[in-house]
Amino acid sequence: MSKTLLYGATKIDETNGAYSPIESLAAFQWKNRVFILFADRDNARAAHQENQLLADRSALDERDMVVLKVSGGKVRALFGAADGLDGEAIRCDLDAPETGEFAAFLVGKDGTVKLKVSEPINSGELFIIIDSMPLRAEMLKSDK
Repeated sequence: MSKTLLYGATKIDETNGAYSPIESLAAFQWKNRVFILFADRDNARAAHQENQLLADRSALDERDMVVLKVSGGKVRALFGAADGLDGEAIRCDLDAPETGEFAAFLVGKDGTVKLKVSEPINSGELFIIIDSMPLRAEMLKSDK
């Protein structure tokens, strides 16, 4: 069962075996968390989300994040490195909305979807969600 969060976000229940790694993002598995945003028609919500995230690049780097923007079938890396990705394959694998509708997904290091939002999410809230993930929490614990 999923849990609803703020902004129409859905936190995915990681214990459900139906959620498997996203094939089109396999290159990032066990290396990076990937935040993918799908641009809306006028790009307003996508631009807002982009500005929110890129305002704190050190926090993205600290959390091993890659930020991707899918517009139509094209993928552009906003933060981190990403080459040869297929926007339509990512859209299909994530069961994202049609082209022109905003959505954003957080994919964990294990390659599974951890969060889906239909409205931009505050970067502070996103970082709290990431910091509560088992891999991240374990790393923070070992730093003490």
